[in-house]
Amino acid sequence: MTPNILYEDNHLLVINKPAGLLAQADATGDPDVLTVCKRYLKEKYAKPGEVFLGLVHRLDRPATGVMVLARTSKAAARLSEQIRSRSITKTYWVLFANSLDGSGIYEDFLRKHGTKVHVVPPTTKGAQFARLGWKSIQQQNGYTLVEVSLETGRPHQIRVQFSSRGKPVMGDVKYGAKTAFADRSIGLHCREMSFKHPTQDKVITVIAPPPPLWNNMNLAIPT
Repeated sequence: MTPNILYEDNHLLVINKPAGLLAQADATGDPDVLTVCKRYLKEKYAKPGEVFLGLVHRLDRPATGVMVLARTSKAAARLSEQIRSRSITKTYWVLFANSLDGSGIYEDFLRKHGTKVHVVPPTTKGAQFARLGWKSIQQQNGYTLVEVSLETGRPHQIRVQFSSRGKPVMGDVKYGAKTAFADRSIGLHCREMSFKHPTQDKVITVIAPPPPLWNNMNLAIPT
């Protein structure tokens, strides 16, 4: 498997993650981003021994879009600090099988229990504050495309916050969608990320085109 490279230099590797690919290896033994990208770098640059590649953030297995990886320990540390300080800008595109007008801000407290995340009262032990902003950018043929600005990066955050308001992400049967996509993906795509380059005085903005499956939604989705 060859990763879809969006940006690459001596310190960074940015890919458009396909649906179904794990962020890193787990007990299933299924393909994962780190293994695939390490193999790509090792073959491209004929590197001997183990290839360093730092995972600084995650993207849910059924989701698609921008993933930033660090090719050096310095880059990994500096990108991780940007994530902790919330100075990285992330924009997502989300598909819904119903209408959703206007814009808004969702604030909740979330807690993971088992393999699922739930909205819980703020006094719940282990609850984490979650906030996102959203705006509807297109509606047609019963589908809605929403742009989401993620302000906190909680596990399954977008999926849970919308589902708790009766708007499950398309294909996301885990959080309430009635129908799954044929490829087991969901209508969640990390469209854009902007961050300061870890070693240079410049801001990197990377945009990922949505997966081909989205063309079947009868929406005029930009590439």
